[in-house]
Amino acid sequence: MEANYANVDSRTSTKQTGLGSSQRRFHGALLVFLGLLSVFLLAGLIGLGVHYHSVRSSAEDISVIIDNLTERLQDSNNKLSSMSEERDLLLANLTEITKEMEKLQSLSAQNRICPAGWRMFRSSCYLLSSESGSWSRGRQDCREKGADLVVIDSTGEQTFLSTFTEVETWIGLTDRDEEGTWKWIDGTPLTLRYWTTNQPDNGGGDPQWGEEDCAHIRAEGKTGDNWNDRSCNTSLRWICEKNAGV
Repeated sequence: MEANYANVDSRTSTKQTGLGSSQRRFHGALLVFLGLLSVFLLAGLIGLGVHYHSVRSSAEDISVIIDNLTERLQDSNNKLSSMSEERDLLLANLTEITKEMEKLQSLSAQNRICPAGWRMFRSSCYLLSSESGSWSRGRQDCREKGADLVVIDSTGEQTFLSTFTEVETWIGLTDRDEEGTWKWIDGTPLTLRYWTTNQPDNGGGDPQWGEEDCAHIRAEGKTGDNWNDRSCNTSLRWICEKNAGV
């Protein structure tokens, strides 16, 4: 009997020892888990703190940038407003100067005269030739008269000349020096253009017309589109121009 009791006590002691060991392991694992959880929570808090600081810094930077851009935009608006005022002032002055120049030109024209047979427009005199010839012949005749082939530099002059002649007449425009680059006889480049539709065409490649390097006013057509290019050897009348005398 005593031996049996001893065995029972031994088994009971062993069970208690096993239970104690299991509890200790569980407690240890729990402590490790709690420790790791604390580490993760701490890391999370640190990360959130860094992120919040970064976002706050970014927001502050954006606010500074917006303030700078707003200030620059305001400066630009102020400068633009100032420039607009200066532009308006300059335009007003230019308008006044233009009016004064027109008055002076009008007074000057009143005191100027043209030779017999010549017609005046503004401060220039114009003569329609009575004979016909090549472009070069026309220019030579104009020079002999102290003039030159007409140079058209305004819409008003173009309108005047379109009513001045009812026949085809040479004008002082040519692209002899460089094909396609039209210039007036005084060397100025062509700016105002009054070409007939599809002109100039340099003869359209048809050999019968040859090189068309000189310009003339056509007898028909509206005042805004009555120029054409022809061979400089074509026989046409011409218009001479010179400054009116006092």
